[in-house]
Amino acid sequence: EHHLLVMEWLPGRALDYNTDLDIAAKILADIHCTPVPENCPLLRPQYPALAIYEECLEMVRHYFEWPEADPEVCDLLHQLVDEIGNLPLNEPSDAPVCMVNTELNSGNFLIDRDGHSSLVDWEKPLLSEPAQDLGHFLAPTTTFWKTDVILTPEQVKQFAADYMAAVGGRMDCAGLSKRLPLYFTVTCLRGVTWCAMAYREYCQPGRELRNEDTFKKLKAYLEPAFLQNLLDNYVRKDFLA
Repeated sequence: EHHLLVMEWLPGRALDYNTDLDIAAKILADIHCTPVPENCPLLRPQYPALAIYEECLEMVRHYFEWPEADPEVCDLLHQLVDEIGNLPLNEPSDAPVCMVNTELNSGNFLIDRDGHSSLVDWEKPLLSEPAQDLGHFLAPTTTFWKTDVILTPEQVKQFAADYMAAVGGRMDCAGLSKRLPLYFTVTCLRGVTWCAMAYREYCQPGRELRNEDTFKKLKAYLEPAFLQNLLDNYVRKDFLA
């Protein structure tokens, strides 16, 4: 028995946060409303937010154990880890179970306003709740990665409204407003802990593969001012209120 991987060329460009949020809302609504078969083999964490947090702990450990780690950055990362760890990460949810992509940066959207827009890169899909994808898509640690955009509270609220309108009556969105802030916040931690781990890897002597744009972005995420902003405006304050 032989297995084949078939690839298809799709038209489109990367998503522009200033013009394409309405299309992204429709794409995610359609994905989340796709029925999940009973025998779906995708992983389904019992507590998805807690699973993200535990992944963050493992990633940031690599930076904490690095002799060259910046003490100020370590202190801010410890504060993020501690304060986000106090969130109700294992709170049961009655949200509908759906397929989530988990990798929603702007470069994974192919926007074709005259045709069919798509979401590509399905390397790490899970069964979870819609708020996991929405929180990841909207968080500053996602939007800032491929662009220099950080969404305003008004843009985030408008996106949520567009998403629910696109869902229509296909799925129950009653609990979305409660669950979205949780995933929005824990995604911020996921972004910076991944960057901390990757930054250490990039600084290893003799590393041959190195993208300078990526390295600059990693350093930007670990700037004390960036981390302090996350603490002050996304963790200690309800950004979506």
